[in-house]
Amino acid sequence: MAPPPVLRLHDTDNVVIARVSLMPGAPLVDNAAAVQRIPAGHKAAIRPIAKGEAIRRYGQIIGFASEDIASGRHVHVHNCEMGDFSKDYAYGVDAKPTEYFDSPATFQGIRRADGKVATRNYIGILTSVNCSAHVAGLVANMFQRNPFTDHNPLADFPNVDGVVALTHKTGCGMTQDEPLRVLRRTLAGYARHPNFSHVIVLGLGCEVNQIGGLMEEQRLAGRLRALDIQTVGGTRKTVAAGVDFVKEVLAESNTAKRETVPVSALTVALQCGGSDGYSGISANPALGYASDLIVRNGGSVILSETPETYGAEHLLTRRAISKDVGEKLVGLMHWWEDYTKREGAEMNANPSPGNKAGGLTTILEKSLGAMAKAGTTNLVDVVQYAEDVTARGFVFMDTPGYDPVSATGQVAGGANVVCFTTGRGSVFGCKPAPSIKLATNTTMFRHIEDDMDINCGTIPDGDETIQQCGQRIFDHILRVASGEPSKSEAFDFGAAEFAPWVLGATM
Repeated sequence: MAPPPVLRLHDTDNVVIARVSLMPGAPLVDNAAAVQRIPAGHKAAIRPIAKGEAIRRYGQIIGFASEDIASGRHVHVHNCEMGDFSKDYAYGVDAKPTEYFDSPATFQGIRRADGKVATRNYIGILTSVNCSAHVAGLVANMFQRNPFTDHNPLADFPNVDGVVALTHKTGCGMTQDEPLRVLRRTLAGYARHPNFSHVIVLGLGCEVNQIGGLMEEQRLAGRLRALDIQTVGGTRKTVAAGVDFVKEVLAESNTAKRETVPVSALTVALQCGGSDGYSGISANPALGYASDLIVRNGGSVILSETPETYGAEHLLTRRAISKDVGEKLVGLMHWWEDYTKREGAEMNANPSPGNKAGGLTTILEKSLGAMAKAGTTNLVDVVQYAEDVTARGFVFMDTPGYDPVSATGQVAGGANVVCFTTGRGSVFGCKPAPSIKLATNTTMFRHIEDDMDINCGTIPDGDETIQQCGQRIFDHILRVASGEPSKSEAFDFGAAEFAPWVLGATM
């Protein structure tokens, strides 16, 4: 039996979502019918909506009618706009004891000497400043497999996943307060990441982000090797020294072995990018179900992208374990309101053009769908960008909505797996953590299947429930954490996407 052509997500909703492209006359619900073409993933009114009246999806306000909207009309950016409305933060009223599993699930991980567990085994090359980026790349390139000759410099070290250079565009010409602290916190998070067996940091020598300052501030002495081009004597000598370092540690890195470890060793970053009207119906809630399984097994999940939680934060504060935790989240929203105002922008500048083409209308609608990735368990902590995540359970990290910057912060915080939902089709990696892609709809999944790991379009297609798809995602996370390559890893994504959050003026 074919699924109905539209989805009504809550009894109080005055719009429905088109499963497929609807033509005039197509039935909606409650005896309503489309009076114009409604694109797949977009919204249609199921009763008249007066100008200024709230438009509801998920049982929540996603905007207000900017004109009178007749029943059966397309509801989108041309007739739906942002507006002010009160939010009841009700701190902690929905928090409840987490139902942990008696026999937690396991995966095959790599236990490090400090007790942390890795899902991959890389040697990392970090840079203090953009001026040393090319040199770092030259070192890493010496250990890359040649796809044309199949020459592999790491052939004798099968337990080493690779040598990766993570470079960036800053490190100098910046103020030495919050912007520098954020950069150093990010670099330190990667230097400590369990997915790196060894790390070297390369600098130029005269930059604002002095390696000595980085190591002292972040207490990294003894954790990484440091070189700067000016002291060593130029590019050729620094590349040679970097290559010597990698050769020196390869044998030790290769001793890494996988063993059975509990899911409590997993910290999963939750991301969405290139979202569409199906994101909040399929991939995001299915990932939310998988997130609950991670937490109930003792692990952690990190929800981020603060601007893409804006307008839905009152639903997360209700799940906070304390008023203090909830107020931290609300404080982030106020900071972002001030930040965007100062920069001459507005929070509703997000969704992107691609999001809108896929059916999303306002940031409120996008946020309500995006937060579904975090499931239903308690909000146990709220942390700053790239801050070390130590709490077990559902944690919120402050990041921009821009995917590479957001995921970089999550991995710096300790995420050892990234789950990335997409409706338009995002290709993304995040070394040293493997990145799993979840497609929101079957059409896109089939179109770019080489880049998608899981099809969640089975949910709107009527072939699978959210729970069934969520269990499938959870099982796939465990396989990837145990060493199975993700689609992005097959294409060697993940180095170019390293993007620390750049704050403040560039001088």
